[in-house]
Amino acid sequence: MARLRNWLPAGGRLSDKDWAGRHRLLTVLLGLCMVFFTVFGVLRNAGVQELLSTDGLVLVALMAATLLTNRRVRSLAVALGYVSACGGFVIVCDGLTEAHFTFFILIPALALYRDWVPFGGFLVGTTLHHAGFGVIEADHTFGHHAAQQHPLVWALLHGAAVLAAASFQLVAWRFNEIEEARAEEHLSESQAQLSVAFDETPVPMAMFATDGRLLRTNAAYRTWLRLPDEVPADFTVRDLPLRPMMPDEPRYAQLLTRTREPVTMTRQYLRTDNGAVIWVQTHATGLYDRDGGLQMIFVHCNDVTEVRDHEAELRHQVRHDSLTGLLSRKAFEHDLAEMLAAATEPVSVIYLDVDRFKTINDGAGHTTGDDVLRALAIRLTHVVPAGARLARLGGDEFIVALTGPAGAGVQVGDNILASLGEPLAVGGHELPVACSIGVTTATGAISADDVVLAADTAMYAAKRAGGNRLQVYTDELRVPVQQKIAAEARVRRALAADPRFTLPLWFQPVVSTVTGRIAGAEALVRMRTPEGEILSPFHFIGAAEETGLIVPLGEHVLRSAVEHLLHWHDRLGYVSVNVSPRQLAEPDFVPMVASLLSGLPGLDPSRIVLEITETALLSSTVDVSERLTVLKQLGVRIALDDFGTGYSSLTWLKSLPADIVKLDRSFVAGLAEDQRKASIIQAVLWLAQSLGMSTIAEGVEELADWEALRAAGCPAVQGYFFSKPLPAAEFDVMLLQSHERSTFEGVHLHETMGTAVAG
Repeated sequence: MARLRNWLPAGGRLSDKDWAGRHRLLTVLLGLCMVFFTVFGVLRNAGVQELLSTDGLVLVALMAATLLTNRRVRSLAVALGYVSACGGFVIVCDGLTEAHFTFFILIPALALYRDWVPFGGFLVGTTLHHAGFGVIEADHTFGHHAAQQHPLVWALLHGAAVLAAASFQLVAWRFNEIEEARAEEHLSESQAQLSVAFDETPVPMAMFATDGRLLRTNAAYRTWLRLPDEVPADFTVRDLPLRPMMPDEPRYAQLLTRTREPVTMTRQYLRTDNGAVIWVQTHATGLYDRDGGLQMIFVHCNDVTEVRDHEAELRHQVRHDSLTGLLSRKAFEHDLAEMLAAATEPVSVIYLDVDRFKTINDGAGHTTGDDVLRALAIRLTHVVPAGARLARLGGDEFIVALTGPAGAGVQVGDNILASLGEPLAVGGHELPVACSIGVTTATGAISADDVVLAADTAMYAAKRAGGNRLQVYTDELRVPVQQKIAAEARVRRALAADPRFTLPLWFQPVVSTVTGRIAGAEALVRMRTPEGEILSPFHFIGAAEETGLIVPLGEHVLRSAVEHLLHWHDRLGYVSVNVSPRQLAEPDFVPMVASLLSGLPGLDPSRIVLEITETALLSSTVDVSERLTVLKQLGVRIALDDFGTGYSSLTWLKSLPADIVKLDRSFVAGLAEDQRKASIIQAVLWLAQSLGMSTIAEGVEELADWEALRAAGCPAVQGYFFSKPLPAAEFDVMLLQSHERSTFEGVHLHETMGTAVAG
């Protein structure tokens, strides 16, 4: 019996929802059967008693199926109602065998209940109907003689046939239960896995109904929001200790109703339990029914407050200068572009540069320099009006942008100058600071770069005028800037091409007053433009110095001069090359010279002369004496150029390891008629000789000056009296003739030089 029970379906396991749907269907069909039976009976002229009795039984069954509460009693009423309807149908058909088929048709219908009470009730009712009515109304129950003679036997046969037909329904019913049990087992496992994944994950997660009720939470969610382990059933999203900082933002239910795609949003909330303001990133997924209606919302939350704070800090660092806290260059340029695009009023830009800031850095140290910049930033913050953009561009340069009338920028610039009338408090001391200020005003469509360039140009004009002043930009101020940019571009193009062609060397002879021959030459660079024009250094050396291009340019000049010296090795004693302050300060300059000499083992290094101006000595930031000493150790000679134009020439003669002193042309011009100049030159010649140095007089243009210098004992001279700087080919001719025809007479030497130039 136990094994039989295991094979038979248990029954009664339909959910209330499923049972109600099936019961409703079978009840409606029973009502239709009653209507069909009545119409059919009338058409067959059935007896009134038969019709009323059958309809009455079916009607009672319908009322019981509708009004009673116990679902098994209601389903049994439906089953008995079907038995009554089928029995009445058989009677109306006078026991026709085919009429009994209705019992077989209704077997699978009653199996829909999947309950033994209605199913078994129908089987029992069918058997009793055939047995009872077979005895009482045999001729109306069975349509053949054998059944009418033995109604009980045929009733049992009919019941057995019905039961046999029902057995297949029982098998299908049992198989369905087995499959459902297996599905429930799998579902239970999946739900268990989901519960573990949901409850044990460290990410706060929750499920909400569409009306905001909290359906389920995991431990991380409850810990995060400090909720009890058992959340009340009526707990809603409004009871959470979170209040959105922007309450007008759309709810997740609204968003998920519009789209079935998951929604991810980052919002700022106020925690009502501790007053903290936090950022929460929420990923919400909607769970929908078959009709697409939103049933519930599954969310998982991440507290991204630290990430947002870090991002905000990074944005602040990108937009602000680390030293002063003002806007950075990039942030200012971005904001200025927006101001120019949106402004309905003129935009004024004020460019500031601290005067002689290098002196502060070098004299008091970079720490003090940084303190000055911070103190200046604070002072500017108090002077600049609210709403203006104030930034540090880098170094000691600051910039301000503001909207307002055309004169607003000048007024703010004047206020800045006035505020700097009071010293800055730096390191417990009062430090006076002055600034050069440039102001420009922009209206209409203009780029931010052009506006900043205009203000920068005005600032440089103020600095060139002496500093501590304000200069308003005008178009005339742009001309020198454009010239400088054009000059820089020319130098870059020349260096990028073949420098031997684009940057040729010209040579000016240095003549010995003793032999009358060309003793050496000064190499001077020129520039050949794409159009073939030759430009003097005046057109490009300044730009090269400012941009640092003087370093590769100077290296080219030195290497090219040495190449020419090697070409003239038997006719030219030495070649001299000017070295700029920027070159001298380069740490790679001395190694470059050493590398050049190491590649020329057959060349006497003393035949290379490096000319250093007094200006270079005064402005250099390196130890000049030490660097020149290293150069002399390489074997090259050092010449002190433009001697007499600096502030401490005699001091340089004593302290620097120079080999040659080049007298400035200002001492040579008019020497024959000026006894004071003659006395000075005599003194310099005596001093240089006593220090073991040679002397060259520059700028000799007159015969009388040549004769006076030769009479004074000056060893060598150079100047237009003999020759202007010449291209290498022309200087080669002059050098050849000078080597073949030399004289001690200045006039004859001058004529020789002139002939060489003409040739």
